[in-house]
Amino acid sequence: QVQLVESGGGLVQAGDSLRLSCTASGLTASSSHMAWFRQVPGKEREFVAAISRTGGSTYYADSVKGRFTHSRDGAQNTVYLQMNSLKPADPAVYYCAARIGTYLSTTSRDYNNWGQGTQVTVSS
Repeated sequence: QVQLVESGGGLVQAGDSLRLSCTASGLTASSSHMAWFRQVPGKEREFVAAISRTGGSTYYADSVKGRFTHSRDGAQNTVYLQMNSLKPADPAVYYCAARIGTYLSTTSRDYNNWGQGTQVTVSS
């Protein structure tokens, strides 16, 4: 059974940093493309960042480019999302997702394994 467990969310002030972690079990993270999406109530799930199986390719949403860094640790079967310079527009539930496929996708429907989400709140 595949499980993705996110951690690291919390309440911070604008300008602060957080690092989210997503640890995979039941699959080898290094064989899966991994991504982060976020969602606020009443809105669709939004792409944040994705990293390829090898870690050689990364995609970012324009809204987080230059502030967020996606990385992976194959030995720990974990991916990380380092979020710097957090803004009032960033609060959401952040979800980790995994996809076994031939290409790296930024579309939520292409991911078939999801974590339970971790809340990020930013106070201004």
